[in-house]
Amino acid sequence: MDEIKISQLQPGEKMSGLQFFEGRVQAGFPSPAQGEYADTIDLNRALITNPAATFCARVIGDSMVDAGINEGDLLIIDRSLNPHDGNIAVCFIDGDFTVKRLSVRADGIYLTPANASFPELKVSEDSNFQVWGIVSHIIKRL
Repeated sequence: MDEIKISQLQPGEKMSGLQFFEGRVQAGFPSPAQGEYADTIDLNRALITNPAATFCARVIGDSMVDAGINEGDLLIIDRSLNPHDGNIAVCFIDGDFTVKRLSVRADGIYLTPANASFPELKVSEDSNFQVWGIVSHIIKRL
């Protein structure tokens, strides 16, 4: 099972603002440069809705690569969000943390990887299981 390292965002922790480019960046054909650095952006405010219930975790493993989650990525996890079918969640199961997609079916809850090399895991009634939080953002290093 993949592991994750978890650390809490510190409430009230200030991040110096980054310069924010007002214009949009084309991912298709280039367009003439327009706009300029007009403001700053605070990533805490842009990415975190509920700081008291938000944690970060670094991904270890490759069971979620087809969902764009790779080893070394930083997950922002919001524990205040209610889990729903299809959410990517950090779950605690039988003593381990893992990140998987939740699949709620008539016959139970499944933790579904996004890599065909990994098996789907059905959560048994005997499991010590908890949806620990919902992944709200992924931060990648290129």
